Amino acid sequence: MMIFGCVCAMLHGSAQPLMLLVFGMLTDAFIEYDIELNELRDPEKHCLNNTIQWRNLTAEENLELNMTRSCGLLDIEYEMTNFAYYYVGIGCAVFILGYLQISMWVSSAARQIQIIRKLYFSKVMRMEISWFDCNSVGELNTRMSDDINKINDAIADQVSIFIQRFTTFLCGFLMGFARGWKLTLVIISVSPLIGVGAALMALFVAKLTGRELQAYAKAGAVADEVLSSIRTVAAFGGEKKEVERYDHNLISAQRWGIRKGLIMGFFTGYLWFIIFLCYALAFWYGSSLVIDTEEYTPGTLLQVFFGVLIAALNLGQASPCLEAFASGRGAATAIFETIDREPEIDCLSEAGYKLDRVKGDLEFHNVTFYYPSRPEVKILDQLSLQVKSGETTAFVGPSGAGKSTAIQLIQRFYDPKEGMVTLDGHDIRGLNIQWLRSLIGIVEQEPVLFATSIAENIRYGRPGVSHEDIVKAAKEANAYNFIMDLPQKFDTLVGEGGGQMSGGQKQRIAIARALVRNPRILLLDMATSALDNESEATVQEALDKVRMGRTTISIAHRLSTIKNADIIVGFEHGRAVERGKHDELLDRKGVYFTLVTLQSQGDKALNQKAQQTAENADGDPDSQKSLSRAGSYRASLRASIRQRSRSQLSNVIPESSVPIAGELGPKSYSESYVSQETKGKSVLPEEEEEEVVEPAPVARILKYNAPEWPYMFFGSIGAAVNGGVNPIYSLLFSQILATFSMSDPVAQRREINGICMFFVIVGLITFFTQMLQGYSFSKSGELLTRRLRRVGFQAMLGQEIGWFDDHRNSPGALATRLATDASQVQGATGSQIGMIVNSLTNIGVAIIISFYFSWKLTLVIICFLPFLALSGGFQAKMLTGFAKQDKQAMEAAGQISGEALSNIRTIAGLGKERKFVEMYETQLEAPYRAAMKKANVYGACYGFAQCVVFMANSASYRFGGYLVQQEGLHFSMVFRVISAIVTSGTALGRASSYTPDYAKAKISAARFFQLLDRVPKICVYSDKGEKWDDFKGDIEFMDCKFTYPSRPDIQVLNGLCVSVKPGQTLAFVGSSGCGKSTSVQLLERFYDPDSGKVRIDGRESTSISVSFLRSKIGIVSQEPILFDCSIAENIRYGDNQRVLSMDDVISAAKKAQLHDFVMSLPEKYDTYVGSQGSQLSRGQKQRIAIARAIIRDPKILLLDEATSALDTESEKTVQEALDKAREGRTCIVIAHRLSTIQNSDIIAVMSRGYVIEKGTHDHLMSLMGAYYKLVTTGAPIS
Repeated sequence: MMIFGCVCAMLHGSAQPLMLLVFGMLTDAFIEYDIELNELRDPEKHCLNNTIQWRNLTAEENLELNMTRSCGLLDIEYEMTNFAYYYVGIGCAVFILGYLQISMWVSSAARQIQIIRKLYFSKVMRMEISWFDCNSVGELNTRMSDDINKINDAIADQVSIFIQRFTTFLCGFLMGFARGWKLTLVIISVSPLIGVGAALMALFVAKLTGRELQAYAKAGAVADEVLSSIRTVAAFGGEKKEVERYDHNLISAQRWGIRKGLIMGFFTGYLWFIIFLCYALAFWYGSSLVIDTEEYTPGTLLQVFFGVLIAALNLGQASPCLEAFASGRGAATAIFETIDREPEIDCLSEAGYKLDRVKGDLEFHNVTFYYPSRPEVKILDQLSLQVKSGETTAFVGPSGAGKSTAIQLIQRFYDPKEGMVTLDGHDIRGLNIQWLRSLIGIVEQEPVLFATSIAENIRYGRPGVSHEDIVKAAKEANAYNFIMDLPQKFDTLVGEGGGQMSGGQKQRIAIARALVRNPRILLLDMATSALDNESEATVQEALDKVRMGRTTISIAHRLSTIKNADIIVGFEHGRAVERGKHDELLDRKGVYFTLVTLQSQGDKALNQKAQQTAENADGDPDSQKSLSRAGSYRASLRASIRQRSRSQLSNVIPESSVPIAGELGPKSYSESYVSQETKGKSVLPEEEEEEVVEPAPVARILKYNAPEWPYMFFGSIGAAVNGGVNPIYSLLFSQILATFSMSDPVAQRREINGICMFFVIVGLITFFTQMLQGYSFSKSGELLTRRLRRVGFQAMLGQEIGWFDDHRNSPGALATRLATDASQVQGATGSQIGMIVNSLTNIGVAIIISFYFSWKLTLVIICFLPFLALSGGFQAKMLTGFAKQDKQAMEAAGQISGEALSNIRTIAGLGKERKFVEMYETQLEAPYRAAMKKANVYGACYGFAQCVVFMANSASYRFGGYLVQQEGLHFSMVFRVISAIVTSGTALGRASSYTPDYAKAKISAARFFQLLDRVPKICVYSDKGEKWDDFKGDIEFMDCKFTYPSRPDIQVLNGLCVSVKPGQTLAFVGSSGCGKSTSVQLLERFYDPDSGKVRIDGRESTSISVSFLRSKIGIVSQEPILFDCSIAENIRYGDNQRVLSMDDVISAAKKAQLHDFVMSLPEKYDTYVGSQGSQLSRGQKQRIAIARAIIRDPKILLLDEATSALDTESEKTVQEALDKAREGRTCIVIAHRLSTIQNSDIIAVMSRGYVIEKGTHDHLMSLMGAYYKLVTTGAPIS
């Protein structure tokens, strides 16, 4: 097929030069005819025996005077009819060849790509895990989509088009040399100038574009940083400051853009200038060859000239194909490298033996190991340990000690570098991998679920398992009840990555999946660490049930979960340093002892206090029992209520298995949303979103561009002149042909010289107008882009926080919108206007010229104009249109590959590689069929587009011949009209190819205006609202109800009532998701309550000026967000309303216990903190954040988990700093560690959006309610 395609392409390529041969003969015929007419106009001459003779002389005298010009033989109409047939013949051939060459190549490419895709994916799925450590999933995904598409571009239609154009180039030059080598050489001598110009232009444009992008990247980084930390910006009122910072970075981008426009204008002008000079030279030298030495006929002159011209053009058009070849080859190397690579641990191989009986004894013999991606870090160092069958062995130790690594070695994800791992005494490297992994059930810390139903997810554990087994496994894993509460039970979809399930639910499904395999060996890697207390208890219970009679290895950080293991192994620095039972190890006072003491220390003091109160309350054990029973009864009651309300909720809202866990909502929710977005399975299909936008009216876009009207005015003038050039060229061209039939040599010479001079003048004018057009439009366009970006950014920062929760407005999406939409709007103004004016004048001038010279012929040709325009437009569309369809077809397959690659460890552990390869291959069928269909359509369109020109020519020349003979039209007019219209037809095509840009621009603009017109619910920029001087900080929440706008179905606050007097400290405690942080956000007015009020100093929060209110509040959050500037600037950010001196900064830093640390840094306060503060430790960042909150001297201080992320040492310093900062301010603290909130004035225990108990620490302890339970069980409240 490919060879046949090549042959077709070569034949097609030779069509254009063939057409020139016909064209040359045709010109000669016309000129002969015209000369004959001129001769016969002389009344003294007449036509006798087909020769022209003087009337009053005899035949002999005529011979002596050399009167041998023939006459009367030329029937111009007949000749033209013949030529027309030639043209039609060539046209039909071109149609067929074009169709064949394209469809052959495209379909053969589709086949090859299909094969490459299958090979590549199945090979990737066979790779060992360490290969995935070195290749990021994102990279592999892009390789699967983009790189393979690049290969497709390189081996599909591009090849045939390249062959066709290259053939045309060869034939054109050959023809030039064959028919007239002198002229060819003269023309070629000029071409280096054009080449150099084009090369320089490409070079400069690439360089300047790079500079411009670099400059914009800086501004984009600012935008991204600001948008991703929008809460911090809003809390500290830094909006105006950020807009300035952004704008400052846009200026340099604008400067480079303008330079680029100027240089492009300069070079385009230069190229046109050279081309016109070239015309002048060729015609001048060519005409002297025709007239003076009579070496050429005029037809030959045209054949040579156009032959070389077409050759050069086609060579130029063939070069983009080379680019596609190069990028295709580049992409292919990476892909074929992977396809040829042999995996070190081949999971699909049949090799290795299977044991008949498996006891389940595991042993590590002196295992040394490091990860291939980090060879310098030894993870396991001579590790020796044994795990007996049927026992539960727990691995403990600090993180990084090699516990999880040991588990991965058992699964044979990696092979040890030295030593060996044995199962029942056999080295596991000798066992069959799939069989080995089928013995092992694993539950990880972050269990991975696949985007199907719950039943399918459990079925992944073992193929062909019955529904009964699934139910049994679910019951064993304590998952059965919650599954049956869901409206669709086992058929409930878990969402991408299990996003619709809470942590505990996911964990239990994963346990069921591990159990359904009925494994001999069970590996539990931190299986309960991500859960809150309640779900932890259920999951733990499930695990305890299933451990019986299996070899179990459990890794855990919470010691409560591993106390009852049979053997505990302590790890340190990649060695097993101790093993034994819980009590033995405590006596040894080693690794295990330190871990235990560290964990329980914090809770001890509280426990003692609690025990004392309990003992004082009642001495006799009975009442104590009944008390605890009452507590547990209350707890179970609450649990059942919760369960019921949850199932009621899920009846109302099917599919929303309410995520109860997860830090208060919007974060975890929007994250799971965003991750779905990025994986291509967007929650709302992208297309629908975009269509909502009505394209913006151009008038409004131009209004934003109004200040630049002088630039646009001059640019348009330049463009209009440039548009008029093409038709003028056709005038001059036909004028030259006309001179060849003049009889007076002197007049002839004069005419020709004049015309050549005219060419030069036109060239000069073009040079200047092109520069004018380029510069003025780029200037107006860049200024517009900058203005829009600035205005858009300002509008974004002015939106209320709820707007940012919408997944469509994630920081990444907004930053791209600023970058792309603003620059796409240029497509409706600026250079686009230039293009449109240019094309319009071109067409206008051409049509005026042709109607003036011959209206009849013009009408005939105009019939073909729509087709010509269509073919031009189609070729432009061809390049863009198909890409989109291909992309959509590949989405489904891409989803499977994406899911498979990101969860490769889980798939390997379950031995499901083959299944995913099969799923992927079935998904490839549809795109493949689409590609085959496309090949035919595409081929037909291409053939049609190519043959239209030939058909148009045949009709118009035939009719032209008729007019010349019957109506005495001068033949140069025929050429004049035809070339004018044909050039304008291509211009029409060009203009139509700009329409997509134009439409895009209108939509981008509409999106922009939508943003600008949106009125935020909570307006930052306005000064409306109350302000008062003696701000005290008296806060009261009155029956607040609230749901996040992005999740209206989940009630977060449910009638919150609590108040704080000025100067008091209020502490919120409660499990995550109960609305603690939400209440703080209502106070900051990031959101307003749905019902109820927040009152500050007795005034309602909604009536207070936003900026005033926020300026009185200082906030320190759990993950403090710093900006990428110096420490001093970060602290100054605390107060953006006045200019702060260095002394202010230092005093704030001293209060935050930060000053000494800063002074120890080499650059002191000018130290840069890196993006998001990455250069600093957690404790240092936290203290900078505290200093930032102190410097604004707030009346209200909000501490949201301000110390939870710190280790004990830094926690102490930060806690001291906070205690200092709290003096004399109203303070609201949210904390999980009870030790940090013991001494608050009011402690409010929250659950499910309202306060269940409040009072001081001692008061709540004596109540023996929820708080008491939290304190005595000593669990972290989360």
